[in-house]
Amino acid sequence: MTTEPTNPRRRRSWLLWLVSAVALIGLGLTLFLPGVLAPSTTTLSYTEFVTDVQAHKVSTATIDSDGTVNGTLTSGSPYTTAIPLPLAGQPVLTSLRSADVAVTFVPASTGSFWSSLGTWLLILGPIVLVWWFMARMARRAGASGGIFGVTRSSAKLFTPSARTTTFADVAGYEGVKGEVSEIVDFLRNPDRYRRLGAEAPRGVLLVGPPGTGKTLLARAVAGEAAVNFFSVDGSSFVEMFVGVGASRVRDLFQTVHSNAPAILFIDEIDAIGQRRSGATSYASNDEREQTLNQLLAEMDGFETSSGVVLLAATNRPDVLDAALLRPGRFDRHITVPLPNAGERTAILKVHCRDKPLDPALDLEAVARGTPGFSGADLANLANEAAIEAVRAGRERIVASDFAAARDRLILGRRESSSVLLLEEKRQVAVHECGHAIVAALSENADPVEKITILPAGDTLGATEQLPLAEHHLQGERALLDRLAIAMGGRAAELIVYGEGSTGAASDLAAATALATRIVRDFGLSPALGPIGYPTGEDAAESGTTLNRPYSEETQRAVDTEVARLLREAEARARELLSRNRDALDKLVARLFDSETLDGADVYELLGRAVPERVPELGAKVSPAVRQTGNSRAAPPSATKPTRSA
Repeated sequence: MTTEPTNPRRRRSWLLWLVSAVALIGLGLTLFLPGVLAPSTTTLSYTEFVTDVQAHKVSTATIDSDGTVNGTLTSGSPYTTAIPLPLAGQPVLTSLRSADVAVTFVPASTGSFWSSLGTWLLILGPIVLVWWFMARMARRAGASGGIFGVTRSSAKLFTPSARTTTFADVAGYEGVKGEVSEIVDFLRNPDRYRRLGAEAPRGVLLVGPPGTGKTLLARAVAGEAAVNFFSVDGSSFVEMFVGVGASRVRDLFQTVHSNAPAILFIDEIDAIGQRRSGATSYASNDEREQTLNQLLAEMDGFETSSGVVLLAATNRPDVLDAALLRPGRFDRHITVPLPNAGERTAILKVHCRDKPLDPALDLEAVARGTPGFSGADLANLANEAAIEAVRAGRERIVASDFAAARDRLILGRRESSSVLLLEEKRQVAVHECGHAIVAALSENADPVEKITILPAGDTLGATEQLPLAEHHLQGERALLDRLAIAMGGRAAELIVYGEGSTGAASDLAAATALATRIVRDFGLSPALGPIGYPTGEDAAESGTTLNRPYSEETQRAVDTEVARLLREAEARARELLSRNRDALDKLVARLFDSETLDGADVYELLGRAVPERVPELGAKVSPAVRQTGNSRAAPPSATKPTRSA
């Protein structure tokens, strides 16, 4: 037979409550019991009191300074009365003496012990109760952090355990893991670096789009190094109270140093590390800037031999303060880009480890069909595919489940085709076939994967294109092909119906944005020449407050060139569709009946071979090329949807 161990803290708590209850009961009995057990007191008027004195019915009299008289009658019963102060003189004393009454005088300062004790309890009781409540709350929140612990850091400590995250849990990103592995090596073998005079970086900044696994990578670093890992969000520092953020930064760094060797990870550091207001700024946030200043001071006080490494992550490096990014604070910047096809395959395998997959399912083909997906998107894709399989009543996940899940993530939930009128359905089919034929006839365009006129979300139809390989740079001809494809839907409507429709609104907006970048950012316009103007975030970096850092005349030239590119793209699309009008009509009829067609049907009607995928090279793109591609020439969208009006 086993007995549960007794909790000493709980036993002491019960004992304290028991002693307090007994003390309160005893105090109550002492204060109120004499009054309950005492005989009833007779209240006499002054006339009745004088009459009883003359009749020798009064035995004792105790006179207070305020004229109150208490005593006993000859019958033994107590009485009380009051003598008017003007009459409380020698005549009253003479009457009492002549009646043989024992008279006692009570000074004004003399009172009952119990009444005095009750008065003090009424005064000090609420004060003691409030002090006890605040002390109890402070102990719960952490008395060392101030009242209620408001100035303490909310960092979470993850100590090394058997289920730590390692680099094996981070699929892909071999180059990124190679860069951060030096941090692990320094924390494991610091003497190896000290012998050669090398110092570990004080801070490492992980930069990349949302969902690329920056937090997971930081935890893997801590798991590989087998040290304490502190994680905190940047938004947890700034509160409505002035000075709280700076106090939390001081408390955080003090805690991390006391647990060295350790890794401190600040997620979304842009919440406190944004660029400080300049001298000409009319608006500022003193609390946030004070918190940033404290963070900069703490990073300056970092000892490289202390065994503490600061990791931070952000997807907005452009808004960070320059003082935070300088050497000596964040010495190393590591870019965590969107995964390529091979890395997406590895990520899908990780997220599908516990899912029953059909043996014929090719995860590499699924990964090639998800360009631009982050690690979080791929995890969501695998989950949505499992939901699709459950909805269809299958025991295993097949390729069609991943295709349906991808369409749901890109386009939205599929609606019934009955929401469109027959004429509207045919017009959408004409529009999408125009996109598909122009894309199939363009030499530098991505191959057509699928056409559908099933509404999904706010889209009435979509033409999907999947790249043959990962693009990091695009030439001028490829950009012009993208413009022609975007105008293909409108061109098909003009050829078949003689007029356009509102379905081309999203195509026109996307084509206008691309043409503007061709002229203004890429320097591919012969009218303006090789000139690039900083816009948006680049303008903020250049120090100007203008959204358009050029003259009205230049803007007029930009508008003229954009209009020229769009007209030429539309004319080229109309020319291609006019030469292949028979293929357009046949494709429209087939799409109208089937509602969804594969890209192979388009190439079959055009008499062209389906483009084959070229084997991808294993070499990584150089950092300069990757930066240029990500900042200026993003990969084309894999889906060309037709939006509803």
